[in-house]
Amino acid sequence: MTHAHETQAAAARGAARDITRDPVCGMTVDPGAGKPFLDHDGHRYHFCSEGCRDRFRADPGAWLSATDPVCGMAVDRATAAHMIRHDGGKVYFCSGRCRTKFEAEPEAYAGDRPAPAPMPEGTTYTCPMHPEIIRDAPGDCPKCGMALEPMTPSADSGPNPEYLDFTRRLRITAPLAALVFVLEMGAHVGIPVADRIGHTLFGWLQFALATPVLLLCLPFFKRGRASIVNRSPNMWTLIALGTGAAYVFSVVSLLAPGLFPEAMRDDMGMTPVYFEAAAVILVLVLLGQVMELAARERTGDAIRALLDLAPGTARRVTDGGETDVPLDAVASGDILRVRPGESVPVDGEVIEGHSSVDESMITGEPVPVEKTKGATVTGGTLNGTGSFLMRAGNVGAETTLSRIVAMVSRAQRSRAPIQAMADRVAAWFVPAVVGTAALAFLAWAVFGPTPVLSHAFVAAVSVLIIACPCALGLATPMSIMVATGRGAQAGVLIRDAEALERFSKVDVLVVDKTGTLTEGRPTLTDAEPAEGFGRDALLAFAAALERGSEHPLAEAITTGAREAGAAERAASDFEAVTGKGVTGTVDGRRVALGNAALMADEGVDPGALMDRAGDLQRDGRTAMFVAVDGRPAGLVAVADRVKDTTPAAIRALHEAGLRIVMATGDATATAEAVARALNIDEVHAEVGPEDKHALIETLRREGYSVAMAGDGVNDAPALAAADVGIAMGTGADVAMESAGITLVKGDLGGIVRARQLAGATMRNIRQNLFFAFVYNAAGVPLAAGILYPFFGILLSPIVAAAAMSLSSVSVIGNALRLRGVRL
Repeated sequence: MTHAHETQAAAARGAARDITRDPVCGMTVDPGAGKPFLDHDGHRYHFCSEGCRDRFRADPGAWLSATDPVCGMAVDRATAAHMIRHDGGKVYFCSGRCRTKFEAEPEAYAGDRPAPAPMPEGTTYTCPMHPEIIRDAPGDCPKCGMALEPMTPSADSGPNPEYLDFTRRLRITAPLAALVFVLEMGAHVGIPVADRIGHTLFGWLQFALATPVLLLCLPFFKRGRASIVNRSPNMWTLIALGTGAAYVFSVVSLLAPGLFPEAMRDDMGMTPVYFEAAAVILVLVLLGQVMELAARERTGDAIRALLDLAPGTARRVTDGGETDVPLDAVASGDILRVRPGESVPVDGEVIEGHSSVDESMITGEPVPVEKTKGATVTGGTLNGTGSFLMRAGNVGAETTLSRIVAMVSRAQRSRAPIQAMADRVAAWFVPAVVGTAALAFLAWAVFGPTPVLSHAFVAAVSVLIIACPCALGLATPMSIMVATGRGAQAGVLIRDAEALERFSKVDVLVVDKTGTLTEGRPTLTDAEPAEGFGRDALLAFAAALERGSEHPLAEAITTGAREAGAAERAASDFEAVTGKGVTGTVDGRRVALGNAALMADEGVDPGALMDRAGDLQRDGRTAMFVAVDGRPAGLVAVADRVKDTTPAAIRALHEAGLRIVMATGDATATAEAVARALNIDEVHAEVGPEDKHALIETLRREGYSVAMAGDGVNDAPALAAADVGIAMGTGADVAMESAGITLVKGDLGGIVRARQLAGATMRNIRQNLFFAFVYNAAGVPLAAGILYPFFGILLSPIVAAAAMSLSSVSVIGNALRLRGVRL
């Protein structure tokens, strides 16, 4: 069913209900992003790739049907709201009640039921915050308590269960936190809710709203406990202590207000409560976690996009005939048939037949490569219109595609998260805050006025509340949120804060050629007739032959002839001469188009055209001779043109102090010609994905901060390995998923704008961190009671909460200034 037919079918049935989670791989799909979809049984299912749609179409029931292990009900995987991982697989439930029962006693329900598909054998798991933690089974990080994730997701792996879990928790806690915040703040804006219902009932109402928030955020307290037990203080330590102290103080205040001094009570004799501080802080942290987990989901999408390039099956040829077998059943030495339009299953060698294969995923070049007997083919590349037999060579993890997947995965894991900086600060900040709170408690307990314990507890709680890292947690996300919107307006899509931070320090830019510096498609650039022939006649003869040709450059010649207004003519007796060109009869005249070898076969002496063809080749163009009735008629040339905006962008990048390096899979002569025209500093031609990856690693070892700009699957490992990956929005999805920055229009001028945005954003983040720490540095001593011996002032926890809120307001206000940055 074509895309158009799917649309018509949906219209005929009426509006189908959208299912925005890919039922095959579990990824969340934006229905408006132009991704493939399929209507089935009254629903419209959206898919991340054509491969997932084809798998679903072949057997919808296999991807939709799941059985709740508790009640035995059938569950639709794509719409199931409850799913967990168990024994390396996914288990779906009809309701939260069934899920709770299963989690309590998984052995009682797993029984002899079919087990969910496990992760591949040998899968290892790591912590997203502590990549040095590697385990051979899922679980929690021993340092911070976060859930371990597979180091390399499989093609069929679903969404991160922790992401789904935290998203559900956020949907429940956000309204509760908002409500308790409105209740508490109402008195400050003229809505005396407490006066109307009574202060005691008002306090219990806040308790009832805040307690579920605290219970649903217990994973944060678990992580805080793990950080203390494992002597690895981090942000979870502060979050657990700060919010826990606010909640405990409020509960004690509610149950035993008499424990606190009169100075701490309001006009009604009630001690303040801080349920809203605990609830709102926890929800803000939960929101940040959901955003971070969503970003990591997109990181996994890059690898899944690579894995989807390989077909699920291969057609194996034996003496008994031809059969389709799973890809993992293919062994080295097997004979495989590759039919028109199919992906090559594994690396190998052609032993019979011929075709043109699109190898852009490996070389990045748009021109398909002709394959005849003895030629090597690469798994994941796309066959054209011919058919051939191949002998399997590298299979499984040894294929080029698998090695690319491994490189992308390894490079992505090597990037330390931006949170690492905050954690390094927390390594001394957390003990300092806790120590200050303890000292304040002891000082007030020993030297303070009566009731000493009440004053001591108030001082300690004030320190923990004012030090709660709300502003610190907002400092980076708020700047990135605003900068992301500003960048989108300028055609620059930012993936994460780290990309901006690193890009502001980059001094070497490595660029791919095809699709990055050039347009990414061959076009007719020259048509030079020989004596006795006109340009229009030359183009007419050439286009007439190429209309019947499968040669990769045929479309460029026919399109160029049509745009030039050349007359359309028909060819007969057409013959393709492998590796040389094409021949045929046009208007009763013998016409040949091809290289010098074909001209020699035809007995044609190109003469002066040979020197001109050499000049064109040195300029990076592919030149072909045309002969009519045994006489040279001229030559035509095809090339991938440099984008109009590229020269100015290269000049601007040089002015910004960047060294420009080209790394391309194209021929050396072509690459050097483009480099000369654009004043590129250094050229590496005829390089594959592994070579580009090695170049990036070499430059980084030499001490350079490296950015890589590219648009193809072949660029993905280098994009992921570079300090900053920059993808062209007009290129492959996997390139964009592997990059930290995407240029929507594929215009290198966007790199200049991205550089300006990066500098402005990092200045803004540093200012935000300064605000956050200045408030803490000034507020903690005040909360501890440093002013009491001199002025008799003891900072109330409510003032501490206000100071904490003020620091957050300062951070937010400063971040919003990025909306006006000039790019």
